[in-house]
Amino acid sequence: MLLLKQIHPGRNNFLTIFNPLRDKKTIFDKVVFLFSPGSLMNKDKGPIGVFDSGYGGLTILREIVRQLPEYNYLYLGDNARSPYGGHSYQSIYQYTLECVKWFFRQGCPLVILACNTASAKALRTIQQVDLPTLAPGNRVLGVIRPTTEIIGNFTKTNSIGVLGTTGTVESGSYKIEINKFFPSIKVYQQACPMWVPLVENNEYMSPGADYFIQKGINELLSQSGEIDTILLACTHYPLLIKKIQQFIPKGVQLVSQGEIVANSLKKYLKKHPEFEFRCLKGNSIQFFTTDSASDFDFHSASFFGNTIHSRQITL
Repeated sequence: MLLLKQIHPGRNNFLTIFNPLRDKKTIFDKVVFLFSPGSLMNKDKGPIGVFDSGYGGLTILREIVRQLPEYNYLYLGDNARSPYGGHSYQSIYQYTLECVKWFFRQGCPLVILACNTASAKALRTIQQVDLPTLAPGNRVLGVIRPTTEIIGNFTKTNSIGVLGTTGTVESGSYKIEINKFFPSIKVYQQACPMWVPLVENNEYMSPGADYFIQKGINELLSQSGEIDTILLACTHYPLLIKKIQQFIPKGVQLVSQGEIVANSLKKYLKKHPEFEFRCLKGNSIQFFTTDSASDFDFHSASFFGNTIHSRQITL
């Protein structure tokens, strides 16, 4: 004889005795109800989160979706506090942590910080200090490590230039990480504080933008005549490629991060099948912003390549 206790919400609990030979179907039904495959398979599954302080991360998301279209994605732009580049370390860390917590509340098991400033100033603390207690089974990844692992393969002179926000450059993250993987490479950095505002205000193709773009490039190249590779260490900068190419010498190549980060994520999911299993597959994307949704939708098309419809949230 098999003794089972059934618990019914709103009813008195009672014991029912089943005969395994007589009540096979009844027992099977109970097992299916209690352990349905759907409830087990969907447990702890969720979309992949992609975060940026504003619009730039859309250039990363665009490439990720191109290479991994089968997954569900949530994108959040913290436009109300953008750009992050000029903020203090503590502010950037706090802002980023708040956004990561929001992703976790939406059920995201994996969050990509598609923002160089957040990756440089907040990622490590979140990974080492917050994640073990906040959500030890989840992962938060950045854009610096995937880039620095391979950037040395692009240069022939062992001299690389890095263009980024003030926050990214001051952190020294790229110089430190590149030299971990390629100790012999010389890294030269230049902050370009006006570039993100030019992009986000849709002024980057105007004649007035030329002054600031040329100024940043000249200041970088003046540090060494050996620079043959320039890394665009800000996810906004791919929109400036045509302008940048007007002011760099022939033979100097530009490297942007979208394809690099997407390739790295693809390898990560393949290497960790137990984690890849937790990422929902439904070929969907949802967009969110902490500022005006209509403004976000208007500006985002140039970054993402398609018209989008976002929703405004409060963290």
